[in-house]
Amino acid sequence: MMTEEEKFIVDLEGYLIIKNVLTASEVAEINQMIDDGDRSGPPSTWGEPFRNLIDHPTILPYLLELIGPYVRIDHDYAIFMQPETSTGGRLHGGEDGGRPGGPEGDHWYKYRDGIIRNGLCVVTYNLAPAKVGDGGFACVPGSHKSNLLINLPDDVRRFERRPHYVVQPTVDAGDVTFFTEALIHGTMPWSGQQERRALLYKYSPGHSAWSGNYYDPNQYSNLTERQRLMMIPPSIGSRPRVALDEN
Repeated sequence: MMTEEEKFIVDLEGYLIIKNVLTASEVAEINQMIDDGDRSGPPSTWGEPFRNLIDHPTILPYLLELIGPYVRIDHDYAIFMQPETSTGGRLHGGEDGGRPGGPEGDHWYKYRDGIIRNGLCVVTYNLAPAKVGDGGFACVPGSHKSNLLINLPDDVRRFERRPHYVVQPTVDAGDVTFFTEALIHGTMPWSGQQERRALLYKYSPGHSAWSGNYYDPNQYSNLTERQRLMMIPPSIGSRPRVALDEN
């Protein structure tokens, strides 16, 4: 379950590194399947190990705690970056970057009466390490609660200048990077010794969506009932709760 310290970190910084979610053998298996595959389409369609990441038992409690019991998977994709050749992407996100339906859209963060709730959130399964200076995921910690997002200088957004408030967290293969899309974040140019491999599974509350392309369970084989439930399109009103497995 999510600890009180982890809740504090998410509220303080807008992101959280969850260590050792995938074992070394699981990382090796998934990487081998990527090597043998064609890398097209959402990773969740690439086979059972990828499909089971939708509601990974270590990650699901975080989704329920931070998004709520009606959490749904919104979309998923992979990022692959080659050493010294991938340019990355500018800092973006924050409550000014949501869509559609107003200035916030699905990018928001709220805290009230001890409960954290988020709009669109990201669970990144890191399949390769990112050491200090390697690049990849970067963010402005705490910007999910900032009132002055529009004032972020453009040269900072393009990583042409990197002030102290832009951070590139380090991760090991098997770690998960969780963050809310209300956080200003982006992808720095990659200079690691190996290919960057990251699987991004994104989740929304049951009443909202960022992607307009909803999941079709018929494209998958052997989905669990919970996975099917999490693929239901956004809806307002009666909706089944997502629950942890009972031991």
